[in-house]
Amino acid sequence: MSVTLEFARTLAIVTAEGTIEAAARALHLTPSAVSQRIRTLEEQVGRVLLVRTKPVRPTSAGAAIVRLGRQLDLLEREALGALGDARDEEAGAGEADWRPTSMPLAVNADSLGTWFLTALVRAAQRHPLVFDLHRDDQDFTAELLESGTVMAAVTSRARPVSGCVVRPLGVMRYEPFATPAFVATWFAAGQDAGAFSRAPVVDYDRRDDLQTEFLRSRGADESLPPRHYVPSSADFATAVALGLGWALLPPQQSAVPLGEGRIVRLDGPAMSVPLFWQQWNLRSPLLAAIAEEVARAASEALA
Repeated sequence: MSVTLEFARTLAIVTAEGTIEAAARALHLTPSAVSQRIRTLEEQVGRVLLVRTKPVRPTSAGAAIVRLGRQLDLLEREALGALGDARDEEAGAGEADWRPTSMPLAVNADSLGTWFLTALVRAAQRHPLVFDLHRDDQDFTAELLESGTVMAAVTSRARPVSGCVVRPLGVMRYEPFATPAFVATWFAAGQDAGAFSRAPVVDYDRRDDLQTEFLRSRGADESLPPRHYVPSSADFATAVALGLGWALLPPQQSAVPLGEGRIVRLDGPAMSVPLFWQQWNLRSPLLAAIAEEVARAASEALA
């Protein structure tokens, strides 16, 4: 079994673009030529690699080929950049041309809304980079690494994804908050399990289980509270500060409204979410530079 490397890169582009037609435009080929490359690649490896839905998605076998294609693209870009820098220095051309490399990364919403962008700004100021961010719950971002969709991810998974390396970033701490008026309405008789079983709660989305874990810690029935879903980190915190429901917030989002008296801390334990940085196990200067900036920003923001 062999893999034509150019065809592996074609599969990666098809997956990123979502359709054969969009990939054909990106590659300056006809759609039939792109389809023929994918068929030939599938014949080479003896596996179906692409589910031809809209958007298309790789099979489990296809995900491995997608990751190979993206790794090749990254290494080639870095090699050509190094050659270009050397050529410019030899010719006395001064500063090298700007050759940005696109880096797909996965990050959870709270990190993205609080500390993560600081790392990307620092990295982009020092290196020719553009970022393609994929936002998901920290319990699921590792899946984007496994599929080859991203090159690195902020994740709650400590065990390395196959072909990746992992480093701890720190712990994101969350505490329960609500407005004084909300407390007066829903917790007037005390913040016991019965009250938490009735009080409306704000969740980020249906995969957000942080508030559910807190309810379990208080002995409340997690199936009973009415739930609001607010899938934006900043708007999530605003919803709590406006009294839509109670929820757990990190210090970066709770400090200002707490200091202004717009929210109060509820009874109960803080919840801690350990975060890790996982990235492809490649000798890539750009990936290494991003990892260092992410680790530095995390050390400034996380426990």
